[in-house]
Amino acid sequence: MKVLSTRPEDLEMPLSGFSDYLTPVEHFFVRTHVYEPKVDMASWSLKVEGAVATPLTLSLDDLRKMPAHELIAVTECAGNGRGLYDPQVPGLQWTTGSIANARWRGVRLADVLRKAGVKSSGVETLFDGADVPLGTMQDFRRSITIKKALDENTLLAYEMNGAPIPQKHGFPLRVVVPGWASDSWVKWLTSINVLEKEWDGFWMKNAYRQPTHPVAPGTALTPDQMVPVTSLRVKSVIWSPVAGASVAPGSRLTIRGTAWAGDQGPVTGVQVSVDNGRTWRGADLARDQYTQFGWRQFQYEWVPRDAGYYTIMARANDANGNTQPFEPEWNPSGYGWNVASSVAVNVGGEPSRPAQSASAPPAGPGDFRSACLSCHEVNVITQQHLTRAQWDREITKMTNWGAQVKPEDRDRFLDYLFSNFGPGK
Repeated sequence: MKVLSTRPEDLEMPLSGFSDYLTPVEHFFVRTHVYEPKVDMASWSLKVEGAVATPLTLSLDDLRKMPAHELIAVTECAGNGRGLYDPQVPGLQWTTGSIANARWRGVRLADVLRKAGVKSSGVETLFDGADVPLGTMQDFRRSITIKKALDENTLLAYEMNGAPIPQKHGFPLRVVVPGWASDSWVKWLTSINVLEKEWDGFWMKNAYRQPTHPVAPGTALTPDQMVPVTSLRVKSVIWSPVAGASVAPGSRLTIRGTAWAGDQGPVTGVQVSVDNGRTWRGADLARDQYTQFGWRQFQYEWVPRDAGYYTIMARANDANGNTQPFEPEWNPSGYGWNVASSVAVNVGGEPSRPAQSASAPPAGPGDFRSACLSCHEVNVITQQHLTRAQWDREITKMTNWGAQVKPEDRDRFLDYLFSNFGPGK
């Protein structure tokens, strides 16, 4: 796993993880805003309240006695691919691996809401988990529309790939919102509140928001100029060969990849190009993997005849006719990257060499550690390469999230961050 943060823990699936149809727990990406809670099953329960006729307090056994439902679905972080945007966007620099595909089993959220007698005035369902916020950070809570909550595929899952959901991934109960980004898939679930209006809490009104239209790269937007992240976009990743691989002329090369989509319907086709997008041919899709919300593996056979440097590309399309773009639609939070996948290979040449890792930066000034590293380690900062204006906005964002930055320290912190973690650093 690629470690993006050790505290809280954020782990990215390696590229080889796409070769599994169902992602094993050792390759299942981890995204946490806070430290992993320890759930005591002796006292755990799920509360259902708000705009319902009969508020409920349910045990895990109560949920298991209800009709079970099972489906295969991709869970993908909204920021998957953020590290590929140019200019760079603040945040964890995910590349391709903040995603997994799993078989989920649990009870339909709709059945639980009907059991509680959900009222017609309900507009959203608000989820809360057992995780505890850090310092003055707001408690992580997310809401989804009542329409999505009542969809027959939205689950309260207690099993993942035939076993109890692991602690890192939400034990004992996790919300599964197929087709939507994983910020809505609240882990360690303890509370469902049916609301009669849109929730205006921090994690809906200030975070996980994106513009409704493309904006110029580098544009700064306020939260009220954006809307909450919901559906995933159709997307693909080539995982074999790897970028920079060396291929012998005249040898058969199997190009392998994985594709998935969101609310607009399952993947129905993948096209592959071996000449940097000049011509395209249909790839072979795994016939036993056609599901509404799971990913689908594909392959394409190619025999390169002549030596040279070749760019292999793949683009997927879904059942609603959406396809991957060739250029990114930039947004200030780096959400929804779904540009056509590409890798370059050397036919008859030497494989490319990986870049050397950088040396450690100097320690921060004054109270930098207590102000900026009390909630996370320095590796969250070292992966950023932001302009001075971006670092300025990032300090403002972090103070709004609860970081204790003294006014007299702000300029020194800004100088340090830009000098050591600016573009090209």
